[in-house]
Amino acid sequence: MTSGLSWLLVVLSFLSLLGFGVSGLMVSQMQGRNQVRAQRIRDIVTPYRQRRSTDLATFRPATVNNRSLTEMVTGAFGFHPTKLDQYSAPWWAVVGVTFVIARVAGGFLVDVVGSLGWIGVPIAWVMMSRFVFRWMVRRRQTALLHQFPDALATIVRAVRVGIPVLGTIVSISREAPVPTSIEFTKFANQLDVGVPLDQAVTEMAERNDLAEYRFFATAIALQAQTGGGLSETLENLADLIRKRLALQERGQALTSEARTSSLILAALPVVMGAGLYALNPAYISVLFNTDSGRVILGAAVLSLACGAMTMRTIIKKSLS
Repeated sequence: MTSGLSWLLVVLSFLSLLGFGVSGLMVSQMQGRNQVRAQRIRDIVTPYRQRRSTDLATFRPATVNNRSLTEMVTGAFGFHPTKLDQYSAPWWAVVGVTFVIARVAGGFLVDVVGSLGWIGVPIAWVMMSRFVFRWMVRRRQTALLHQFPDALATIVRAVRVGIPVLGTIVSISREAPVPTSIEFTKFANQLDVGVPLDQAVTEMAERNDLAEYRFFATAIALQAQTGGGLSETLENLADLIRKRLALQERGQALTSEARTSSLILAALPVVMGAGLYALNPAYISVLFNTDSGRVILGAAVLSLACGAMTMRTIIKKSLS
């Protein structure tokens, strides 16, 4: 009796294991068939599927690698050959004028420290050129930023009444003030030759290197891919830019006293020196005619420059 029950349990166990094995084999075959079917469906659908992705790198300024020798040299002076239309003065005029100023300053420096002063000529030349080009770019970016909310408001109104975005861009290129009209003219020209809307607006954002333009490019790209309320997004962006400009102007007003004080402190030694030279030229000429006087004058100029740069940095950090 006991042996018969044992054999029965062995047979049942064997049948259970056999059932589990067959079930696993059937499930494995079914999964294989499902994978083959899914792969066939992907092979059929993929060539006809529209793939578009949003370039989130638009939020970041473009970094250029493998630059040519010309680009490296022009980059050292602070200007880019591909953006010459963004400078309010010809590049050769800026470079020439700064070289003359650096040469004059170098001659004075040679009188103070000797022949080693000529080392400062190329350094001063490059630094002054970079300063002038950076000043022109920042002035242009400030104008673009102040004009951009009005351009966005024009696009919002046009979209709400049913006017196509392309027609609005052409209208802005004709009616907006410079330099916004120039940028939107380039934008419209790219669209006319068949450049996709999101690609053209991304190139405009990279060309101007403004965070607000990058936000605008991303909003246009997302709307072109997914749809949605473009007018609401652009209206919020315009409101945000206006608030940022108001906050920046408030910061300028709050720091006006410090900036005025720094200008007065920087100009006071120059004004006092000119006054002393007018009242008693022999007394002040010691600084120019003697070796020790030239050393003292050079040290004073260097100290004044360091103090002005320090005050400027403090004010800039407080506004940033």
